[in-house]
Amino acid sequence: MQDIKPILKQAEDSMEATLLFLDESLAHIRAGKANPRILDGVRVEYYGQIVPISGVATVTTPDAKTITIQPWEKALIPIIEKALLNSDIGITPMNNGETIRLGIPPLTEDRRRQLAKQSKAECEDAKISVRNARRDAIEHLKKMIKEGLPEDMEKDAEVSVQKIHDKYIKRIEDQYLAKEKEIMTV
Repeated sequence: MQDIKPILKQAEDSMEATLLFLDESLAHIRAGKANPRILDGVRVEYYGQIVPISGVATVTTPDAKTITIQPWEKALIPIIEKALLNSDIGITPMNNGETIRLGIPPLTEDRRRQLAKQSKAECEDAKISVRNARRDAIEHLKKMIKEGLPEDMEKDAEVSVQKIHDKYIKRIEDQYLAKEKEIMTV
């Protein structure tokens, strides 16, 4: 007789990884408030290595509309500025010789709707990934019937997979609603 727990565990791990990826994706969507995580994708060259800005500078948010970048070496200021200008964050950096400031502009209504739409697309992709994990688990369970797993155990396992699926879909929807509220709040 085969054990179904590893299949359930694998499905849940896959769904959890999807949720973590979604969280990371949503963090990069600007919501009109200063959030240092929007800089996570920006990389600079530092002694021959490509590193994130947080690896060569202190990134802080002194208020809701400003991100401050304090490089550990003054020579990095033009390199960081260039990386910010070439990135897709869409904010022009200002520097005073010691720090770089990013003023987060207020979002227009159209831009808010566009960002909410982008968030929804990210969440839909996450839901698809969760459904795929459920499908893979159920297919594996069906193969196990041929290998001697009793059908009633397989049906119970399918119900368990569905419950796990429903839990993660609910968490994805909750994340989307929170992000949409954050984006649409003026």
